[in-house]
Amino acid sequence: MTDFLLELFSEEIPARMQVRAAEDLKRLVTEALSAQEIAFEAAASNAGPRRLGLLICGLAATQADRVVETKGPRVGAPQQAIDGFLRSAGLESLSQCEERDTGKGVFYFAVKKVTGRSLDAVLAEIVPAVLDKFPWPKSQRWGSHAARWVRPLHSILALAAEGGKLRVVPISWKLDREGGGAVIQSGNLSYGHRFMAPGPIEITSITQYEGLLRERFVVADASERRTRIAEDSLRLAQAQGLKVKPDDALLDEVVGLAEWPIARMGHIEPEFMRLPPEVLTTSMREHQKYFACETADGQLAPFFIVVTNNDAKDGGKQIIAGNERVLRARLSDALFFWDLDRQTTLASRLPKLDQRLFHGKLGTMQEKVARMTALVPALAAFVPGADIERASRAVHLAKADLSSAVVGEFPELQGIMGRYLALNDGEDAAVADAVAKHYAPVGASDDVPAEPVAIVAALADKLDTLAAFFAIDERPTGSKDPYALRRAALGVIRIVLENKLRLNLKPLFVQALNALAAAVPDLDIEKTAGLLLEFFADRLKVALRERGIRHDMISAVFALGGDDDLVRLVAKAEALQGFLADDDGVNLLTAYRRASRLVAAEEKKDGVGYRDAVETAALEQDEEKTLAERLSTVALACKPLIEREHYVAAMRELARLREPVDAFFDKVTVNAEQPLLRRNRLRLLARIWATLNQIADFSKIEG
Repeated sequence: MTDFLLELFSEEIPARMQVRAAEDLKRLVTEALSAQEIAFEAAASNAGPRRLGLLICGLAATQADRVVETKGPRVGAPQQAIDGFLRSAGLESLSQCEERDTGKGVFYFAVKKVTGRSLDAVLAEIVPAVLDKFPWPKSQRWGSHAARWVRPLHSILALAAEGGKLRVVPISWKLDREGGGAVIQSGNLSYGHRFMAPGPIEITSITQYEGLLRERFVVADASERRTRIAEDSLRLAQAQGLKVKPDDALLDEVVGLAEWPIARMGHIEPEFMRLPPEVLTTSMREHQKYFACETADGQLAPFFIVVTNNDAKDGGKQIIAGNERVLRARLSDALFFWDLDRQTTLASRLPKLDQRLFHGKLGTMQEKVARMTALVPALAAFVPGADIERASRAVHLAKADLSSAVVGEFPELQGIMGRYLALNDGEDAAVADAVAKHYAPVGASDDVPAEPVAIVAALADKLDTLAAFFAIDERPTGSKDPYALRRAALGVIRIVLENKLRLNLKPLFVQALNALAAAVPDLDIEKTAGLLLEFFADRLKVALRERGIRHDMISAVFALGGDDDLVRLVAKAEALQGFLADDDGVNLLTAYRRASRLVAAEEKKDGVGYRDAVETAALEQDEEKTLAERLSTVALACKPLIEREHYVAAMRELARLREPVDAFFDKVTVNAEQPLLRRNRLRLLARIWATLNQIADFSKIEG
């Protein structure tokens, strides 16, 4: 068996692209090997600032020999067709072909035994093809070459180890597609750290590859770099009695910036500690890639961690001093903006919203705020404890910080800075908190607003945005969602479900759309509200996937229509899924489908409906009498349970139908010869459909 090592060495690869690139390299090469019928035992890939690596173990040394058969023309076909077939198959005469009866005639078959190629020959074909079509999000040409890569590619390391022997796999990647031009040839050389050991390294063993790089100050394994950064940062923080503020996203990014990561601690000058903590951490994180430090009780400490890519002779003193100097300049600007913003009240910034466009077809941000404010009374009615006056004030101020100097410098702090400025102006604390939280939740891991005023503000913002873009037909399509409407809908769903809000969506959609009627001519409010409700049904399936609720359960409860209370819909779906998890539910679903198909088929054939009441006097057999009686008692028992939203209990009542339904299908002939008897039995089957569909449309359930 053979092990194969591939390294693609280039200029610096953007950190955000490295993980995906490593995955793509492994996927494309292994898929190509499988297509060439070369088996392997395991594959692993890795990425770093200047290299992508792939190790495939247990490769077959050659392709298996195989027989390739090509079907030709029918025996007796025109000579022109036969000659063309022979040319395409690489044969000289029909004597090299077989004649076979396919059942549709006798045809010529070209049968060729193809000897498997060597692994090196296959890799020499596969790797350049992978490089040609590599799916970088962004790539570039360099020099006068036609080839594209994320950054200029310098070398290809391609080694195969078999039986203790190492060889270079001959791979050539043409940088110019036509004619001669430059070619990168594979070899056995890699390269060390750009500054501390920049020269070439001869790789003499695949198993020693990472060790040889480590000797030249390169940690090839991304997980090892991550562990090293996390542990060194923690050690530095603990030496000061502190902890590192958790930030997995920043850690992932920094892992891709340093081949030889060394964590160092810097100091923040006391005057900057009066900045809001979010301003400090954002300035450090976004601009400098620094980790913030915290005290044991979670307060921001005047220290930061910077990850460097150089082991300086002075122990990093100059590096730390340089980073402190850069941070000082950044924070000086932030402090100036913060002091400047506090000289003006948040409310005084509201007129500037009329100069800020929300969307070309939807007016200004001031108009959006007016629409949001109009939604407040209706929303507050569904949020226990929501004060309309405070909620209106919060919505009124929600976007005012967009014209502040700090938000101009740090756009990601919108809302957060509004809270600080509102508190500085003496606004009510609940109002200030709502200003900060009205964007939430932004991501899946974000907390949803839990305070009544903040809930109203967050829902007003998201519902207006959804209604506005649906009104101008800017709905998400495929993978494109430029206005983040899927995220807004999921935010509404999470706020409603996690706070158990009993609100009806469609009337709120209609109210939000009515506010847009003047700005959007010919707006069909009823149709657009329906589209929004369908959109929410799809988003609800996504939101509940993590709860383990199947998408078809949501479809089944939505399909009945007339219900847009998300809490109630989810309760129905959970009860339905639980009901179908045992034998009674499964068997009853089977009976439902059988009854539905039979009734639908007979209605189509007869051209009449069988949804009228059953004539109990016409029932003959005990099984149909028992089923009719049980359907009546179950329907009566379910109605109050459903009205009180006791769906699990209602499902238990439905389960009582299993036995009489099974007995009916076992003993009763539905399509009886007597017309009255047949009609009555079809109506009885239709009642099964009607009874079960009190909670959900069972026809939407899959499996």
